Amino acid sequence: MFDTIRNHKKYLMGFLMILIIPSFVLFGIEGYTRFDGEGEPVATVDGEDITKTEWDQAHQLETQRVREAMPTLDARLLESDEARYATLERLVRERVLGVAAQKFNLFTSDQRLARELQQNEAIATLRKTDGTLDVEAYRALLARQGLTPEMFEARVRADLSQRQVSQSISGSGFAPTGLANVSLNAFFERREVQVARFNAAEFAASVKPTDAEIEAFYNANGPLFQAPEQADIEYLVLDAKALQSTLALNEADVRAYYDQNAGRLAGAEERRASHILLTVPAGAPAADKEAVRAKAAALLEQVRKNPETFAEVAKAQSQDPGSAASGGDLDFFARGAMVKPFEDVVYALPKGGISDLVETEFGFHIIQLTDIKTPPQRSFESMKPEIEAELRQQQAQRQFAEAAETFSNLVYEQADSLKPAAERLKLEIATAQGVQRQPQAGATGVLANDRLLAALFAPDAVEQKRNTEAVETGSSQLVSARVVKHSPARTRPLDEVRDAVRTRLVAQRSVELAREEGARQLEAWKAGGAPSGLSAVQTVSRENPQGLAQPVLLAALSADPKSLPAWVGVPIEREGYAIVKVEKVLPRVTREAQALQQEVQQYSQWWATAESLAYYETLKERFKVRILVDEPKPAAVAAR
Repeated sequence: MFDTIRNHKKYLMGFLMILIIPSFVLFGIEGYTRFDGEGEPVATVDGEDITKTEWDQAHQLETQRVREAMPTLDARLLESDEARYATLERLVRERVLGVAAQKFNLFTSDQRLARELQQNEAIATLRKTDGTLDVEAYRALLARQGLTPEMFEARVRADLSQRQVSQSISGSGFAPTGLANVSLNAFFERREVQVARFNAAEFAASVKPTDAEIEAFYNANGPLFQAPEQADIEYLVLDAKALQSTLALNEADVRAYYDQNAGRLAGAEERRASHILLTVPAGAPAADKEAVRAKAAALLEQVRKNPETFAEVAKAQSQDPGSAASGGDLDFFARGAMVKPFEDVVYALPKGGISDLVETEFGFHIIQLTDIKTPPQRSFESMKPEIEAELRQQQAQRQFAEAAETFSNLVYEQADSLKPAAERLKLEIATAQGVQRQPQAGATGVLANDRLLAALFAPDAVEQKRNTEAVETGSSQLVSARVVKHSPARTRPLDEVRDAVRTRLVAQRSVELAREEGARQLEAWKAGGAPSGLSAVQTVSRENPQGLAQPVLLAALSADPKSLPAWVGVPIEREGYAIVKVEKVLPRVTREAQALQQEVQQYSQWWATAESLAYYETLKERFKVRILVDEPKPAAVAAR
């Protein structure tokens, strides 16, 4: 049952929003014609523009991220108007939350930023054998994304601050059990139905288009029968992951690495602490600093007398915006996550101990060590596979960093061929035929990368057959390609595509005939005519659709229960038409207590999400958000 709610959460969210929206003032998005200029604004937030260039860049990065995460995804979906508009909405949301964080003074402390960076998997792979960060590799990793460490860390800090805005609402949302059950009962309501289907395929035999009709359809739908621009290419890939498989490791090196890093690999000891922070502004007079110290000393005496009040005092007195609300709790952290004076004291305290005053660049801290997490020691043999994998990854990353500049220079300086780079770096030149400007269905790997395809079909690459620049197509992956043969787009002649034109025309006419017949029968049956072709009575619901197509199921569940039996007609895209007769409304299937509790909990989470969405809409109104491009029209929804 719990899985059913999760699988149908889109429906339930829509149902929730119907209940919630009247309680909030929503901001209507005003549509405008899309601008073509690269610097033209496509949206405004709090008086600041989001430009088309920003939008294009953001969508390119988002597309690349999704393809790396889901290589088998149909690439055409990511280039649809709906996908591009979703990226713009995300940009607007980030800007709105960023403005809100700034105006509400929600900032991210250095300690919180350090913990977030420490948990970043990509950064973790850059640690050297002694456990310290390879700073040069870190800078190189960010440089390939067009970032400096300062820019990257500023982005992470901004993201953490933005989360505080949204989590302030989502973290406090809840729904009473009574309200949840009313909504869930309606959502999982069952209905007894009969269905008559009018399939387009059954009408195909009666469609006999003439040559003139075929020609007219061809002329009216030329783009459907166009051969796209395409190219036969060769390309070269420099990939850190591929380098790993070629590396041989020395047993002695693996053993030495274990001896030096066993503790870190098993998992460093982590400590959990709470603190009370009284800040001292930079450059404050000595007298002001001493006043803060005196106040901190008084608080220290207070919590030492009553340690159990530490969290309460932190909530009331601590000036750390990131932890005060949670009683000063900083969660678990390992060495390197905090500034050194703070860390040294934490790792010297016994569990439950309270420190003396600790002075750092942020002010005066009172620290309480609340827990210690020590990982168990593991043997060399049990850790050997992990160590070998880590060593290969580190060595491959270093080799990639060393080879990346050579690769980029060679494909640029000797742009008439990929052979010099392939021979120098011992890489294999790959080939592909029929590559198009947009990734094709089923395209994976580098040939599904927008940036590479854009470079490949640039005028210089097409006309001069020159190598593309080295394009980053993934984490630690560079590609250069060149066009060997280019075929421009062309409209295929009618004689070449006549069969395809006829098939499309017959399919379109068959759907029209099926819908006409279905609509005629619907009116006749509503008027009292004897129905024929109805299926046996079946009980359907959102959790058990009994094989009904989604438009048919929604039509059955949306029929007015006050006038049963109800007749509903449903056009089905590319398939024809269906008539649904709704006989009876039945309550939801009885749940066990545990399943009911899970459903109510899930409902509460969705309710909190809906409240967050409503809150976001009020922020959009407050900051005068305008999206200056037309929202794409959704795919046609079958009318009832």
